[in-house]
Amino acid sequence: MLKMVAAGTAAFLLASSLAYAQAPSGGARALAGGQRLSAADVDRLTDARTTIVKAALQLTPDQEKYCPAVEEAIRNRGKDRQARMAATAARSNEQRDRSAVEVIRDRDPVAFLHRRADALTQRGADLKKLADAWQPLYQTLSPDQKQRMAALSIFVFREMRSAAEQRRLQSEEDEED
Repeated sequence: MLKMVAAGTAAFLLASSLAYAQAPSGGARALAGGQRLSAADVDRLTDARTTIVKAALQLTPDQEKYCPAVEEAIRNRGKDRQARMAATAARSNEQRDRSAVEVIRDRDPVAFLHRRADALTQRGADLKKLADAWQPLYQTLSPDQKQRMAALSIFVFREMRSAAEQRRLQSEEDEED
């Protein structure tokens, strides 16, 4: 059983790595070689991740009935994230033809704070919906399943933190060039 969890975790981390890799130009999801992922590719990665989680948790048929709500919350969260990234990319593209002095001179910190607050509110609402979707399933998990879910969560959070750090470092390198 430990081997199955390890294999599932490795596959999950691989899928997560691909999903969180970002192109240096605009933040769209991309493969490590800079090739952008299509919406269908992102959907397939989401399907793969949910399949891996189900396999690692070894859900019973009764537990499986709670999965559609969790999957929908995951997909909606991803769509909202993509929409925020597209809006950020659009604002960035608007600024590309302007000099750094013009951008700094014309910036609006209050508008920035409003955009940031709206994005955080949306992220919080999406996360709440995800937690609400997971709750009925989580309540049916055995102690062994809860332990596997906790292990998966730790690995996923570490991978997300690592991916965020990689994006930050790449951004800093891009700024230096």
